[in-house]
Amino acid sequence: MTDSPNVDLTFDKEFAVMTLNRPEALNALSFAIIREIGRALDQVSVSDARALLIMGAGDRAFCAGADIEELTGRSLEQQKADAEIGQATFERIAQLPMPSIAIINGFAFGGGLELAMSCTFRIATGNAKMGLPEIKLGLVPGYGGTQRLPRLIGEGRALDMILTGRTVETAEALSIGLVNRSIDDDQNPLQAGKDFARTVTQYSLPVLKLSREAVTRAASLSMVEGLKVEADLSTLAFQTEDANEGMTAFQQKRKANFKDA
Repeated sequence: MTDSPNVDLTFDKEFAVMTLNRPEALNALSFAIIREIGRALDQVSVSDARALLIMGAGDRAFCAGADIEELTGRSLEQQKADAEIGQATFERIAQLPMPSIAIINGFAFGGGLELAMSCTFRIATGNAKMGLPEIKLGLVPGYGGTQRLPRLIGEGRALDMILTGRTVETAEALSIGLVNRSIDDDQNPLQAGKDFARTVTQYSLPVLKLSREAVTRAASLSMVEGLKVEADLSTLAFQTEDANEGMTAFQQKRKANFKDA
C-alpha cells in the first residue's frame, strides 16, 4: 500500500488497484503525481498481482488531464524533461508483466486519456467523456497521445480527435475501438473492472505478456517482419510449462491449472 497523498495503491486478491485520489481537482495530473504513479508501479511490478486496475476517485473524473497552472513559466528544458518522465512512466504501465485496465469513470482528457491509453484495456462508464484537447491551448499531447491514439483507432480518426480537440463519449469510443467495454449504469465500476480482468487473468501471465508483445510490436513492423516476431514469440510460448498444461488439459477435457511458468 502506498503512502502517497494523491495516489492510493491497494492489493485485493489477484488485483492491484491504483486510484488517483484528487477528486477536488478532477484527479488532474501534477508533476508530483506522475512521480507518485511511478513509485506505485515499483510496487506493482514486483507484486503477485495478476492485473492492475487504474481509476479516479469520485464519480466525476478518471483524470481531467494535466495541471495547467504547472505548465506555465517553465523553461523548454524543464518542459521536455517532464514530458519524457511522463512518457516513460506511462510506458512502464504498458510494459508491466501483467495486463492493466483503465476504469474510465467520468472525464478522461489530455494526460488522463494518455494514461488510460497506456493500459492494456479500457472500460468506461456511461457518463465518460474522452479527448485530447491540447490543441485548444496551443499545445501538442506530450505523454504519448499522438503515438498511442492512432495505433488504437487509426490515423484518420486520431487526427480528427487531436486536431479538433473534440470530446468523444462512451458509445462512440466503443465504436471506434478507443474503449473495449462499457459499464452498465447499475454496475460498480471497480467491480466491473475486476470482472473484466478475470476474463484474462485466468490464463498464463507469461503467455499473456508474449501475446501482448506480438500485437504491440506489429504497429511498427511490416507484415513479413511481424510474422517473424509472431513465430519467435509463439515458439517461446511452447517452451512454457503452462503450454504443456493447457494442451494436456484440453486433451483430458478439464480446466487448465496454469502456474505462470
